[in-house]
Amino acid sequence: MKIPLFTWLFLIPFLTIFFGVNVCLVSGQCRKDQQSLLLQLKNTLVFDQSVSAKLVKWNSTPDCCDWPGITCDEGSGRVISLDLSSERITGGLGDSSGLYRLQFLQSLNLSFNSFSTALPVGFANLTDLISLNLSNAGFTGQIPNDFSKLTKLVSLDLSALSFPGSPALKLEQPNFATLVQNLTHLTELLLDGVNISAHGNDWCKALSSSLPNLKVLSMSNCYLSGPLDASLAKLQSLSIIRLSGNNLSTPVPEFLANYSKLTALQLSSCQLNGIFPQAIFQVPTLEILDLQYNKFLQGSFPEFHQNLSLRTLLLSNTNFSGTLPQSIGELQKLSRIELAGNNFTGPIPNSMANLTQLFYLDLLSNKFTGTLPSFRKSKNLTYVDVSHNQLKGEIPSGHWEGLRSLTYVDLGYNAFNGSIPSSLFAIPSLQKIQLSNNRFGGQIPEFPNVSSSLLDTLDLSSNKLEGPIPSSVFGLAKLNVLELSSNMLNDTLQLHWIQKLPNLTTLGLSYNNLTVKSSGGNSNMSSLPQIKKLRLASCDLGMFPDLRNQSKLFHLDLSDNQITGPVPGWISELILLQYLNLSRNLLVDLERPLSLPGLSILDLHHNQLQGSIPVPPSYITYVDYSSNKFSSFIPPNIGNYFNFTLFFSLSNNHLTGEIPQSICNTEWLQVLDLSNNSLSGAIPSCLIDKIKTLRVLNLRRNNFDGIIPDKFPRSCELKTLDLSGNNLQGQVPKSLANCTMLEVLDLGNNQINDSFPCLLKSISSFRVLVLRNNMFSGHIGCPQIEGTWPRLQIVDLAFNHFIGNLSDICLKTWEGMMEGGNRSLDHIRYDPLQLTNGLYYQDSITVTVKGLELELVKILTVFTSADFSSNNFEGPIPDAIGKFNALYVLNLSHNVLTGQIPSSLGNLSQLESLDLSSNQLSGQIPAQLTSLTFLSVLNLSYNRLVGRIPTGNQFLTFSSDSFEGNQGLCGPPLKLACSNTNESNSTRGSNQRKEFDWQFIVPGLGFGLGSGIVVAPLLFSKKINKCYDDRIDKILLVLLPMLGFRYYARGDWRIEPEETSEEEDNTDAAAAADDDDEVEVEVDNEDYFGGRYCVFCTKLDITIKKVIHDPKCVCYQSPPISSSSSSFSSFSPS
Repeated sequence: MKIPLFTWLFLIPFLTIFFGVNVCLVSGQCRKDQQSLLLQLKNTLVFDQSVSAKLVKWNSTPDCCDWPGITCDEGSGRVISLDLSSERITGGLGDSSGLYRLQFLQSLNLSFNSFSTALPVGFANLTDLISLNLSNAGFTGQIPNDFSKLTKLVSLDLSALSFPGSPALKLEQPNFATLVQNLTHLTELLLDGVNISAHGNDWCKALSSSLPNLKVLSMSNCYLSGPLDASLAKLQSLSIIRLSGNNLSTPVPEFLANYSKLTALQLSSCQLNGIFPQAIFQVPTLEILDLQYNKFLQGSFPEFHQNLSLRTLLLSNTNFSGTLPQSIGELQKLSRIELAGNNFTGPIPNSMANLTQLFYLDLLSNKFTGTLPSFRKSKNLTYVDVSHNQLKGEIPSGHWEGLRSLTYVDLGYNAFNGSIPSSLFAIPSLQKIQLSNNRFGGQIPEFPNVSSSLLDTLDLSSNKLEGPIPSSVFGLAKLNVLELSSNMLNDTLQLHWIQKLPNLTTLGLSYNNLTVKSSGGNSNMSSLPQIKKLRLASCDLGMFPDLRNQSKLFHLDLSDNQITGPVPGWISELILLQYLNLSRNLLVDLERPLSLPGLSILDLHHNQLQGSIPVPPSYITYVDYSSNKFSSFIPPNIGNYFNFTLFFSLSNNHLTGEIPQSICNTEWLQVLDLSNNSLSGAIPSCLIDKIKTLRVLNLRRNNFDGIIPDKFPRSCELKTLDLSGNNLQGQVPKSLANCTMLEVLDLGNNQINDSFPCLLKSISSFRVLVLRNNMFSGHIGCPQIEGTWPRLQIVDLAFNHFIGNLSDICLKTWEGMMEGGNRSLDHIRYDPLQLTNGLYYQDSITVTVKGLELELVKILTVFTSADFSSNNFEGPIPDAIGKFNALYVLNLSHNVLTGQIPSSLGNLSQLESLDLSSNQLSGQIPAQLTSLTFLSVLNLSYNRLVGRIPTGNQFLTFSSDSFEGNQGLCGPPLKLACSNTNESNSTRGSNQRKEFDWQFIVPGLGFGLGSGIVVAPLLFSKKINKCYDDRIDKILLVLLPMLGFRYYARGDWRIEPEETSEEEDNTDAAAAADDDDEVEVEVDNEDYFGGRYCVFCTKLDITIKKVIHDPKCVCYQSPPISSSSSSFSSFSPS
């Protein structure tokens, strides 16, 4: 049944009488006293009415309960909730503010304002408050003790964004424990940015004892310290833990995995250490895990199961390692993954393709390998960064299809190859594509729909791309960065084409096969967009483009373009210019001084600049004037311009005079290179002791004289000291031992007179040591320690006066020459500007390679060389050298080395040059040397080598010069053929101690028996013996004088012991050392028979012209000669 309309009209007065109160409360329930207090509050506040959305509308209606930000109690009409957040309120509240008399307030929110005053005590009057939010409200100073009276509080938020040095709230008196001791009903405590400065045991126990019902704990950046006390385990209601930005310096406790309601755990930047408990990953309720920026925190992933709730996983810049398990694909809710800056290895699991909720993926700077999986199922994906890994392979075009929300892709610094997926360029939402430093080949795909493209960054630099630049690139109207440098692009471009890109600020076309024309009939350089960074190195420019209107230009690289003539004056008008590289051109002069106020990097090396040295700008940090034709002296006041200079090079010019003292006035100089000039005088001691920051000092190839200043400070940080090619004298400075970071020391080609520099024995960073062509003497190696310099890779001691054996103990520690040393392919260099590309000091050194002195301008960290030539080293070649299997060059020539060539040299698989010439090496050439397949230079000449020359591999390419001066060698490439006799004798000699030859033994036995029958009567019959002696004497007295010998008869027989000279003794000893195994040693001079020899120790050779004496025999210790043995009377040369 329907009630007629007029019936409702009739009932209105009746309802008004009976229900008038309720109708009144609904339409206008605000109490007058409450409204008055609110208006009083408004009048005391200072706020920005232009942005206010609440206060500006107060008093617009009679009912204050309808005002924005106000909530009233429906029963009493009292204000119970006040929200004035984000009203741009400034100033203070005042102690008499009507706010403090709204005593029935249960919720107060003044967040995101700018009160900029101390926290008023008046808040403590609002004792009915359940929720108080003063976050980011601008209050500062101590939190009043009276806040502990707000015992009904359930939620307290005093958090603020804090910055170092900015005013913030703090808890000192009262401290944290005092504040919370009465707030037992709190379930949410947010104090982020409040300076609490409490120890772990204190604040943890205060929480666990006072706030048993706590659910949300947020105290980031509160200056808390660790550890996380076990008492926190009592707070089983905790669901959110945010403690980021505190110096906890503690392992993550296992008990955190026992919080059954935990949804968020945020511990970033807490100096956490130890191993992260894997069980925390398995908490079923956990949605957010943030452990970023804890570089000492280790860990790895467990196997995940399907029932986990994880949505956000943030582990960037920790020390996690291991692989990503395939089960990560089971985390169906996972939407954000950040693992950048860790040590993860292995492939990126294909199961990640199942993460359909994924929208953010950052795997930057790990060690992932393999190929990139497809993410085409992740339709919400907006951000992908897998740069700086070890990924490889082709990327199928289908991987990127359907990703309509993708805005950012960075695949740089990997090893991807193949063509660039065309589907990637077809994504309309993409804003940044960064594919640099890969191996992509082929042509750059065209861009479809360029008119609607949002792309602002396209970086394809350092790949292998070919062909022309697509015309569609110049239709990308929103493009801000275009980097195509270091490819193989082949095209001719007009520079004015970039006027189609009005938003372009960065253009990089360097190092391709491009020809960029900056002039022509249609060119209009004034209409170019305002470029900030322009890189046109090696673009065949031939002339300066007219960039005088580019007022925003701060980075300009026109190097390697064969530009001739002077540097135009308009460059000095680019007042924002910070980086200027005009190197490797044909420039001859500067039209105007480069007095640009902001210029910090100036590179003019490898030109033809002449005359005086240009005065650098005042705030310059990098100056390279090297390899020009400057012929004057260094300006005396040049150091006055080096207030901020880190790098200064004048090498390879024609400068004369002395180094000005003003250079020592700089406080920041790290690299000083004045090499290859004609500078003279003494080295200023202030270069050594005054420039505390100096890392590289290169003064090689000048005319400096005197001694090296012994002024190296204890704080010395030198990495390279090159003083070679001067006229320096004296000794190696003892204070050089203070330079404990030294990597390269080159003192070669001077007149330094010293012993081996053992004073440097504690410098473990040594890579290069060159003492070549000086007057060093004595033994090498340091006796007090077992070896030095484990990173040494180049050592050159040639042309000195070193003696003794090569120290085996010392050589064994030179691990840099072994495969296990530093094998990364890089150069020894020093980069003073860590943020620049291609600007660094490159060490150079001169080594003898393949018989020639070569200057290595770039010293590879894998290049190793050892040169001990032209000294007086003796003894055998140490076995330790056979372990230098990373060695490229070995030169031991022109010494007095003896013994055999070690077969272990065949292990030096990288060896390209081997020089053992002009020594006293003996024995055969080891066949193992034929396995050195890289060997291109071999010199074994002028030794005492014997036997057949091995054949095979590289040995077939060597000429006879490699083996000349070894009379015992035979076979190709020598003309002397090896005979069978030589081979059999050689074999017999090598096996004489291992086998018996019975064809000689049997006749010897027969001869011995026959002799015994004849000699026995002589031994046992005195009459027969005497008769025999007389007969022999008569025969020898006649025969021996005819042969040039004096013979003493039995009656005149005598021995004169120890009458040989000291020189003769030395000759005998040396002969014995030549072959310790031989009993008979030949005297080299056939015509010399000095001294007297007894018959026990002497015999004639087969020619009866040479006396052969056994040096091991001692005549004067022989027993007296009896009459029975008188037949062995002695003789001596006449």
